Amino acid sequence: MRRSGTIALALVSAVLLVAGAPDPRATESESASAGAHPAFGEDQVVEQLRRVNAALTERQLHRIAAAVIKYSAKYRLSPELVTAVMRVESTARPWARSPKGALGLMQVMPHMAEPADFAGNLTAVESNVEAGCMILSDNIRRLGEEDGISAYFWGSEIRGVSYLQRVRAARAAMQRPTES
Repeated sequence: MRRSGTIALALVSAVLLVAGAPDPRATESESASAGAHPAFGEDQVVEQLRRVNAALTERQLHRIAAAVIKYSAKYRLSPELVTAVMRVESTARPWARSPKGALGLMQVMPHMAEPADFAGNLTAVESNVEAGCMILSDNIRRLGEEDGISAYFWGSEIRGVSYLQRVRAARAAMQRPTES
């Protein structure tokens, strides 16, 4: 019984590590020395959204943050990555529309979301965040993280690293302390 429990824990740890979660067997000091940072939860998403879009109400901030947490978990993405993509795509503006037809917070092209048949339309916060997470997750699964992030912007013909660099910069900015 003890051996099967150890094997099960090892398997769970391997799955979590592949998904980007910390190893549950690691001690707090091991996690800290490996460069782990505190969980990026709803409060952190709200703070990041507030930093980039002062026009959002508290209700909007929390609604968007809840969608980021829910759908990043559903599609096995880091909420920090989803928030960084959102910052780059729309500066956290739910009403954003690109000249090419991309909509909402995650700037989703309607034809990319059609097969999924989301509840509501792509201008609804939850549908938009879910569609963006679904597309980003699929890209990363198929292409690896760097090309998957790049393909979110470029589509199937990646033409540079500028978008990837902007997402990385947005992520790095989120890790800096808030200036008061």
